[in-house]
Amino acid sequence: MTKRRQFFSECRKSKGTQQKVASDNGISTVYLRMIENGTFTPGRDLMFKLSIYFNQPTEKLFPDYFEDTLISYAQSDN
Repeated sequence: MTKRRQFFSECRKSKGTQQKVASDNGISTVYLRMIENGTFTPGRDLMFKLSIYFNQPTEKLFPDYFEDTLISYAQSDN
C-alpha cells in the first residue's frame, strides 16, 4: 500500500501545476505524479534536487522513505 505524500503535494501546489514543477526539474509529469502519490521514490540526486527546489528537508518531503529506511536499519541491527 502506498502513502500519498501530502506535504510534497502541498509544496508542489505552491509552485504550480504538476506540468510546471516537472518541467522545472527536468522530469516527466507522469514521474512527478508517481512521486507525489507515493508509488515511486526518486533517486538520491533527484530527492536532493526537489528538496532544494521546494526549500524543504528531504525527510519532510519523503517521510515514508525515511521511516522505512529507519525501520530496516533498526531491524538489521538486532
